[in-house]
Amino acid sequence: RRKSSLDEYKNGSNVQKSNKMNILSLFDGISAGQVALNRAGIKYENYFASEIDNNAIFITQKNFPNTKQLGNVEQINIKKLPKIDLLIGGSPCQSFSSLGDGSGFDGKSRLFWEYLRIYNELKKKNNNLKFLLENVVMKEKWSNVITDKFNIEPILINSNIVSAQNRPRLYWSNINFIEYGFFKSKKTYFEIEKKKILLKDILEDREFREIPKGFFNKWGNKMRIEKGLNWTENKKSNCLTTKNCHSNQYLLNLEKNKIRKLTPIEFERLQTFDDNYTEGISKITATDFLYAN
Repeated sequence: RRKSSLDEYKNGSNVQKSNKMNILSLFDGISAGQVALNRAGIKYENYFASEIDNNAIFITQKNFPNTKQLGNVEQINIKKLPKIDLLIGGSPCQSFSSLGDGSGFDGKSRLFWEYLRIYNELKKKNNNLKFLLENVVMKEKWSNVITDKFNIEPILINSNIVSAQNRPRLYWSNINFIEYGFFKSKKTYFEIEKKKILLKDILEDREFREIPKGFFNKWGNKMRIEKGLNWTENKKSNCLTTKNCHSNQYLLNLEKNKIRKLTPIEFERLQTFDDNYTEGISKITATDFLYAN
């Protein structure tokens, strides 16, 4: 049997040694981190990924076959890794989100502590470690805890500056983006030219159908449906979330009397992935991953 990345990690082998960057991505999902790094032209030698979902791992390995999968974040042994130069990741947001159960650090979002544990262990091996942590806009009492642990204020960025989707998120990082000219201060958006990408720009030419009566019974009157769904004339898409997947995956036509589902390719475009990035798994599973990344 050929050794997997996890086998090689456990044995401490298959690690390229050079002066190029080593990156560790926690909660890697479908490896949006590598998409961003490649688009930014950032070179790296080893990209270690912690992910447990087999379908997500399949997508990652299809697009980035050299990714070294490490498995469960709670079982990562830092001693088996080389010096890591950059730690990235977005710990689970369900318990922090306004659409979640409000359990904060007591729910799924408790895995933030694993990110912090690994960060502290990596710092012992590399005091110049850079990190980037992403999460949803949350209650201040929770964001303050994260801020205190890193002694760094978060930056609020809405991804609508580079996509057709409204997606405000918080980012904690010790990378000096101000020095590189991206920010005027720690609490402003990117000071770059905003891409004028609208929802209508990413839509495929697909047929609409009559709105099923069951939609009204489930969600209330038509006005409520209009608020919950995307509309072809929306300037930007609503934020894709797993909680509201029954509503924000649908699109109303111009007259608001017909409806259709957004396609996997439209989801990919809303999240700025290349077309067919998630090809190879079921459409339902693919859209679930695209909500989260």
